[in-house]
Amino acid sequence: MRVFNGKSTALSAPSNVLVRGNTIARISTGPIDPAGARVIDGAGRTLMPGLTDAHWHAMMIRATPALLLGSDVGYTTLLAAGEATATLMRGFTTVRDMGGPSFSLKRAIDEGALPGPRIYPSGAMITVTSGHGDFRQLIDLPRAMGEHSRVEELGGAAIADSPDEVRLRVREQLMLGSSQIKLTAGGGVASPHSPLDVATFTEEELHAAVEAAGNWGTFVCTHAYTSISVQRSIAAGVKCIEHAHLIDDATARLIAEKGIWLSTQPFVDIGGAAALGPAEQAQMRQVVAGTDRLYNLVRKYKIKTAFGTDILFSQALAERQGQGLVDLTRWYTPAEALIMATSTNGELFAMTGLRNPYPGKIGVVEEGALADLLLVDGDPLADIKLVADPDKNFRIIMKDGKIYKDTLAN
Repeated sequence: MRVFNGKSTALSAPSNVLVRGNTIARISTGPIDPAGARVIDGAGRTLMPGLTDAHWHAMMIRATPALLLGSDVGYTTLLAAGEATATLMRGFTTVRDMGGPSFSLKRAIDEGALPGPRIYPSGAMITVTSGHGDFRQLIDLPRAMGEHSRVEELGGAAIADSPDEVRLRVREQLMLGSSQIKLTAGGGVASPHSPLDVATFTEEELHAAVEAAGNWGTFVCTHAYTSISVQRSIAAGVKCIEHAHLIDDATARLIAEKGIWLSTQPFVDIGGAAALGPAEQAQMRQVVAGTDRLYNLVRKYKIKTAFGTDILFSQALAERQGQGLVDLTRWYTPAEALIMATSTNGELFAMTGLRNPYPGKIGVVEEGALADLLLVDGDPLADIKLVADPDKNFRIIMKDGKIYKDTLAN
């Protein structure tokens, strides 16, 4: 077999790879003594790192907003567990959860109670009154101080309207086990009371989050579509911007000059609009219209960019998770797209430092790296569409040295 190592734009020479425990022990173009290990014939196939998704919502795929808010968290966690297994079977061995009560799901996966990807959890999205993530009805206003809405009780979001409240909510998520923190610095598509043009947190509030996360050795990401919300985030010390589909040229240049990460998504259609109301659908169309300009700015300024999908409220759309990489090739070569979804995302995950729940290299096929591997029928660098049909084309799926899918067993 040949190897796509997650970094190179070309496959290796025919090679052998030895996995011992949960890591890659040896890679060689010559024979390797398996010493009693199972030997898998990969002839004619490609070995590559497990795919990763830097913007995922594990708890928000199979449930609609109404179901999430109206159900017991145990039920929605069971739905998410089924989706977690499906995510792994699509070849996504690691996801960064960017908002939602995924801590119990992560623990169950890590303890081996069910198959699923590695999860880098953010915990509750921290927002402001009326911001993206505030799902209250208008009849719930005014809120008494100290009163929590249903979405806050579930751990999906946390409302904070001052620097001190922000510090409190950030520290709560860190206490629960967040590897990075997410704030919503501007309006969004899927929230009913936050138009896209709105900037939410003040710079002082954002800085309070950055300071609290920094004290724990990790960093803050902000949901931000517009130039003002991105610029304010950067001024406050935020290290990673999520989305940014509506930014201007000057803001893109600022992201590059400051060395800020961009975690964005190749939104190319409104396939997820069915679960949204008319106003939210209009906002989705606005975001989709900004996608091409954003990626052209990314290329122009060489912005460090991670790959994610941000699929919400649709099991059918989640089944097309790998299609996001195919869509990315409107702006990138197949090799560049796959590098982004493997080693580049792995660099972003590693920024969590001592809060990293999975110490070790992710997204590469290297000696000493974690053994998250896919054996693919064919060459995905030549035909990126292979990753969009994992049922057919992924013959082996391994995570942490354990095989979860095997169509080559005798």
